[in-house]
Amino acid sequence: MLRAIIAFTLLLASLSLAKAASGPAAITQYQTPAGALWAPFSSDLPSCEDPSVLGTITNNFYEAEAFYWGGRHALGPFVKIREIGFRANGLAYVPRRYCVARVVVGDPLVPVHALPLHPPLDTVVYSIGAAEGFAGFAWGVEWCVVGFDRSRAYAPNCSVLLPIIERWLVERPLPVEYGLKARY
Repeated sequence: MLRAIIAFTLLLASLSLAKAASGPAAITQYQTPAGALWAPFSSDLPSCEDPSVLGTITNNFYEAEAFYWGGRHALGPFVKIREIGFRANGLAYVPRRYCVARVVVGDPLVPVHALPLHPPLDTVVYSIGAAEGFAGFAWGVEWCVVGFDRSRAYAPNCSVLLPIIERWLVERPLPVEYGLKARY
């Protein structure tokens, strides 16, 4: 029995030395460090205009306003939706799609005829990330409406949800219409 244990130990040692001598596995152009994990991330994320993404933002905003802040604000239709980055933080990080849009924030109890013809638009910054849903099983959305970040979780001006490189390189404060200029 002792001989069998010693032989098995020597076999494992020789296999591990052979594996170590071969060096690390090469990362091809189709594998990213984040995608080469034991549970690879899927970069198959919904687009910025996806109705399920916009519906999630709308529902969560209304619930947060009603439950935490006692307000009656709700989001209207999204317009001028733009993608400002995809995997913009690098290939080694969780795949994310960064988006910005304009939306009307109003009181749903106000009659339609009492609304102005061209209501002011507010900016919504959001990111769609892989494995950020319930228990990490699906994509998830982090969002912020500029001017309605009362807990200042994404301060200043929701810039925390922007790609890292844009946050670090931009020295000036972000304008309200960030990402909606001709540059994007």
